[in-house]
Amino acid sequence: MMIDRLAHWTPARGAIVVVTPTAAALAAARTAPAHPTPPSLLQEGHLHGTAAVARRGGRHAVYLAATTEIDGSFDASALAEALRRFVIRHDGLRCWFDVTDGVVTRHLVAPDDVAFTVSPVADVDDFGWVRGGPELPGRVGARRFTEFVDTEFGQHASALDWPGFRVGAVVRDGGFTLFWFCDHALTDGVSQAMVLAEMADLYVSARDGTEPGPFSTAPPGSALAYAEAERSRAEQHGEGSPGLARWMDALRAHGRRMPHCAVDLGLAPGETAPVRGIRFDVLDTAGAQRFADVCRAHGAGVTAGIVAAVATVDHETTGASSWFGITALGDRDLAGVHLAQGWFCRFAPVSVDLSGTRTFTDVVERAAAACARGVEASYVPVGTVMAALVADGADPTEAMVTPQLLSYLDFRRFPLAGTAAYDRGMQTTGEGRTANASLWVNRDEHGMYLGTQTPDTPIAQERLAPYHRRLRDVFAEIAATGDRVLRTPGAATAVPETVAAGRTQGVGPRAGHDD
Repeated sequence: MMIDRLAHWTPARGAIVVVTPTAAALAAARTAPAHPTPPSLLQEGHLHGTAAVARRGGRHAVYLAATTEIDGSFDASALAEALRRFVIRHDGLRCWFDVTDGVVTRHLVAPDDVAFTVSPVADVDDFGWVRGGPELPGRVGARRFTEFVDTEFGQHASALDWPGFRVGAVVRDGGFTLFWFCDHALTDGVSQAMVLAEMADLYVSARDGTEPGPFSTAPPGSALAYAEAERSRAEQHGEGSPGLARWMDALRAHGRRMPHCAVDLGLAPGETAPVRGIRFDVLDTAGAQRFADVCRAHGAGVTAGIVAAVATVDHETTGASSWFGITALGDRDLAGVHLAQGWFCRFAPVSVDLSGTRTFTDVVERAAAACARGVEASYVPVGTVMAALVADGADPTEAMVTPQLLSYLDFRRFPLAGTAAYDRGMQTTGEGRTANASLWVNRDEHGMYLGTQTPDTPIAQERLAPYHRRLRDVFAEIAATGDRVLRTPGAATAVPETVAAGRTQGVGPRAGHDD
């Protein structure tokens, strides 16, 4: 499993098929009654934004996608049955949402109404061009495969309708490419890591008449139960709570602003730019393990180590004596949704005092304590934090923004790691607009790499290039020597090439784990 840019996805030639609900299933979904379970808090904010974009005729880009390769003969009825079983297992995927007069209402499709069919749509040639096949809405002539799937699958994967996901395959002799696009309201990076491996298991079971594996039959947990539990928890972590006090202490200490990229990206306040995804390798397998060992020797997990490394780079870039960021944490213990499909995240403020620190290991010890303090604050809903920040006198244009985020995922630790469908998997995201350059650090069997969605402007790219080089240098030196003396801003540094890895481009996911 890996993360990369949509533009780098180039499946082998074959016939493209789409898996869609039957006419009866669509009719039942459209008349599905309102369900009393509200959306989760993250879903609610996301869906308001999605509805606003839809009203003004904008492009839907807030989706996540995954793809993998399946060996063996292609059986259309088995794929339709696999998707049916999969969607029935995950109640969040049977939901769609209506946004009317500022109110988000959930609708739930009954399990007995879920059914799918497979239809051919086009062909992809040896050069990645999609040609021929029945005309699809908006299709004009031949298009690159990635443009085709973004337009015909990604942009239609909206939870304002059912299904809020789109499934397709590129079929050829001896196997096929399976792909999945899903509205972020219904999924996260952890879900994306599991989706196609589970679907592949269900497909083989349906094709061969065998029993699915234990992962595909274990109770996954309920996204609806999670939404209820999350709102109940939020009532305990609002005004006057210790968690909100931690948020406000961190925000006040940093100018009552949400965290932002340490590099001036050249954008005016409130300005955004189209996304340019960048992916680069940070450490090889041995280097990643040495980095983790250094962190553990100083009482820190890998997430705290990554925070400390980024704080080191930011200090060496700006000279700031403190670091403030927001880390994304998995929230799957709540309501036991460990195997469920959904968006199960919370966000922790991490404020690290760098004054008096001399080395990375000094910083990592403080980062570990800061991450631990941030956990309690992570139970406070993001909307509560933003409202409190504005009430505290912050400029709304600085408070009501998407902040700089930091995330860590270890793909070696997922349930179906080691299976062919999982190990061949790739995740990607829709690319919309951004004013930041959040960092998504990931580890797999090949090492550690970093993805970021950056503003696609000449100024931003010019200024981020040396920042990213320093990030690689810092990780490499820590892995090679066990520490790093903090440099003054602008000081040059050398890369220990024995542990530095390649220089590839791509983009990363949303969600987080610790080691």
